[in-house]
Amino acid sequence: MRRDRRGFSLLELMVATAILGIAVAALLGGLTDSLRSASRASEYDQVTVAARQKMEELLVQTLLPRFQTIEGKFSATSGWKARVTPFDLPPQAAPGAAVLDRIALEAWWMAGSTRRSFTIEGYRRGYLLPEDFAGDVLRR
Repeated sequence: MRRDRRGFSLLELMVATAILGIAVAALLGGLTDSLRSASRASEYDQVTVAARQKMEELLVQTLLPRFQTIEGKFSATSGWKARVTPFDLPPQAAPGAAVLDRIALEAWWMAGSTRRSFTIEGYRRGYLLPEDFAGDVLRR
């Protein structure tokens, strides 16, 4: 006499549980990596927005010193430094001559213990000042 046995054996349940456990572990590992990547992207996005705003401010300022590094902070863990240099000097450059200024802005932030950075550039019209010729900087 044979009875119909329905259900799973203990061995089948153990194998199914092991497979499910491996799948869940892999899924959680991927989720952790995704969250870490999202955090890094968020930091980068915040510094990018701040750097663009700073570049816009620098582009409209008329009296930025040339050939000197200026710097500041966005927050306790991020900041910037910029340098203004003439991009294209006219022949026989003299005070009052129009030039195309290049503003190179480096934005940085701390990602844990690692310093990360990127550089953006902007250009604007400017005029040479007598102090731009101090120490013959324009001739170098």
